[in-house]
Amino acid sequence: MNNSSFERFQPIAFLGINTQETKIIRSLSQNLMATVWLPNSSKSWENPELVPDNLKYYDGSLSGHLTNIWGEYRAFVFCLATGAVVRLIAPLLKSKDWDPAVVVIDGAGKFVISLCSGHQGGADLLAKLIAHQIDATPVITGASSSLQLPAIDILGYPYGWVKGSGNWTGVMAAIARQERVQVIQEAGSILWQHQHLENNIFDFDSTTTTIRQALIWISEQKRSFVKSELPQVQWHPRVLWIGIGCERGTSKELIEKAVIATCEKYDLAPEAIAGIATIDIKADEVGILELCNCWNLPLKTFTSARLRQVTVPTPSEIVRQEVGTSSVAEAAAICAVEKDLNSLIVPKQVFKEKDQPGGVTVAVAKADREYTGRTGKLYLVGIGPGSLAQITPAAKVAITEADVVIGYSLYLDLIQPLLRPEQIIESFPITQEKQRGERAISLAEWGLTVAVVSSGDCGIYGMAGLVLEQLKIKHWDGKTPQVKVFPGISALQAAASRVGAPLMHDFCAISLSDLLTPWEVIKKRLEAAAMADFVTALYNPRSQKRTQQIITAQEIFLNHRDKNTPVAIVRSVYRDEEQITITTLEKMLDTAIDMLTTVIIGNSNTCNYQDWMITPRGYLDK
Repeated sequence: MNNSSFERFQPIAFLGINTQETKIIRSLSQNLMATVWLPNSSKSWENPELVPDNLKYYDGSLSGHLTNIWGEYRAFVFCLATGAVVRLIAPLLKSKDWDPAVVVIDGAGKFVISLCSGHQGGADLLAKLIAHQIDATPVITGASSSLQLPAIDILGYPYGWVKGSGNWTGVMAAIARQERVQVIQEAGSILWQHQHLENNIFDFDSTTTTIRQALIWISEQKRSFVKSELPQVQWHPRVLWIGIGCERGTSKELIEKAVIATCEKYDLAPEAIAGIATIDIKADEVGILELCNCWNLPLKTFTSARLRQVTVPTPSEIVRQEVGTSSVAEAAAICAVEKDLNSLIVPKQVFKEKDQPGGVTVAVAKADREYTGRTGKLYLVGIGPGSLAQITPAAKVAITEADVVIGYSLYLDLIQPLLRPEQIIESFPITQEKQRGERAISLAEWGLTVAVVSSGDCGIYGMAGLVLEQLKIKHWDGKTPQVKVFPGISALQAAASRVGAPLMHDFCAISLSDLLTPWEVIKKRLEAAAMADFVTALYNPRSQKRTQQIITAQEIFLNHRDKNTPVAIVRSVYRDEEQITITTLEKMLDTAIDMLTTVIIGNSNTCNYQDWMITPRGYLDK
């Protein structure tokens, strides 16, 4: 199955020369929906019947071929010497605003290097994702990465912000020197402000007298920078909704002029426009549709009945008689931001031109939350027992790619090496699972990619079931936000692997926590498992307040099994503080047991041999 985490880099081209390089990039490219380019001479190595669809050949030199395809791909992944790649791409580079991502994999597949367009092209992220896929080391040399600070030139992309004017090189150089940077944010999400405060060079207090070496404006307004040695840049969150009313047949050109003129008059940045709003009878208005298509803007329409409910500053009786509501532009703009009159920052402006048919009315409202223009994703991720080595490559990719990572603080600490400075990291106490799910869904519905992490497997006593239940309650359509589940090694699997093969025959898992399941129900399940001779894994066996349940569980099993039945008690499996004890059913309570412990009780055939727990499957009996 193709890995959706790489969609943002499509189309991707892989390039190599020899057979060893071909093995690396061909196996990787299949999962990344990438095209592999090889020289025609390599056809002699191939079995024509085994050539995949994504493999293509080129004639002539690699340099010439690269020149031909340079504009066709957003990312290039080379399996060549870094020096050779530098010489190949040097004549093709134009600007970091436009250059594609360039990543290099060494011939042994041990290192993945972000070579060019690390921020805006996404090479830094692509290198990390590929490294996770092939268990290699990513090599990122940018200053932001080494300082664990967000790259300011891509800061707003997850939120749909648009880059404005300014001296981006100068501001990023100041950040690289760890100089103080003034941030004036008048619009858009402030989630990013709360990250990495321990190494924060950003100054959000406009009243402070601290000397700053750079300035970042985050606003819906267009700033005219005066000449200054202080480098300044602008980000524009898309918070402006343009309400439009027009006569039938009004041209796109006139509507566009009206919008631009309104922005100029009120010092608003066209880049901050989120979308267009109007009355539903204008849903087929050619001029409006052409403008939305040209500017890549969404169109919201509202019925006259809905618009009549909105209080506006300049209602019109003539408009009411024509369309059934006294306001279109102002009322539609307010409806689009789902607020009241206070959100209207530009009252209606009327435009007509002698040489243009029709007329247009424009109003502007400001939303509290920006429009991202993205389809949100929910990644439900199992991180296994806690060691990075036990996390699947797909799960690592999902965590690193996400805009937001949500989880219990202990789990977030365990995956710290997978996180990026640009990500929003939100931790919740262990008892706030519902809040975690609600927060994740809210952010994904907004348009962000959110990874919700659980220890073990997210679908076994993890967050996957809860989040899907919460989506069901919200009447989720199954498509938006997109949901993907990434399994992890469960606690019972991890514990079993450390003590031998206790799960070789039929087994079950039972949680002793009665926070969500009545204790009487748990007791029935324990009785059933003990009577049926299941190997049984006990989750959540004992907490500080809940101490009797594990005692009762032992009593139930002693009623049905020999007192010498092997029992494994594994605490903090695969973590630094791991503790392993193999004992018996009779003596199991002599060992310390807590919420970080998994208990595995063998069946009637389970044995302990040389401190290895074995449950026969029956192969030797045949």
